[in-house]
Amino acid sequence: MVSRKNNQYEAMDGNFSKQEIIIFKKLNTPSKIQDYLNSLRFNFEENGQTCYSPRMVLRKKSSHCMEGAMFAAAALEFLGFEPLLVDLRAAKHDFDHVIAVFKQYGGWGSISKTNHGVLRYREPIYRDIRELAVSFFHEYFDGKGRKNLREYSNPVNLLKFNKLDWRTSEEDLWDIPYALENTKHFKIITDEQIKNLRKADGIEIKTGKIVEWIKKK
Repeated sequence: MVSRKNNQYEAMDGNFSKQEIIIFKKLNTPSKIQDYLNSLRFNFEENGQTCYSPRMVLRKKSSHCMEGAMFAAAALEFLGFEPLLVDLRAAKHDFDHVIAVFKQYGGWGSISKTNHGVLRYREPIYRDIRELAVSFFHEYFDGKGRKNLREYSNPVNLLKFNKLDWRTSEEDLWDIPYALENTKHFKIITDEQIKNLRKADGIEIKTGKIVEWIKKK
């Protein structure tokens, strides 16, 4: 955990407003950050693809997994954690997932924005990033029951993107997901193991179709 005073935000490029800082001050635990993300409408990108900064997430009151992870990273940074993202890479017929990770009480945990009942918050109980990533494996399945998680990335520190004003930019931040895609990934499962995977049970598939937010028609 990195020591950082809350008021250091005022010295950063692209300052948060007083109103934004009030919100961050209320999110004073990782659990509360997750609760806040859950309260935001899921961003279905009805008007085209987006990659909102934390400021724009606050303004739009919505996010998808990439935007939610960046928002969580900013909120964690406000608490003194490093702003770290990890990419969970799926098989080609499924979508990747991005999480904000943090280390607390000697273990790794994560915060995540998803519209489904799975791939959500992880308590900081995992020994390393691999163990944390593997915890998503059995619930990372598609509508056909195929278990699709394949790799996880090294953590990417968003401090590398300070020149982009990643916390407060009003422009889409495509450089960050591109960087995540291109960072080193590690295999979770071998080709032989993939061939022998059992599909999720029917009741798991049914449960996996439950969504938190309904896309507007």
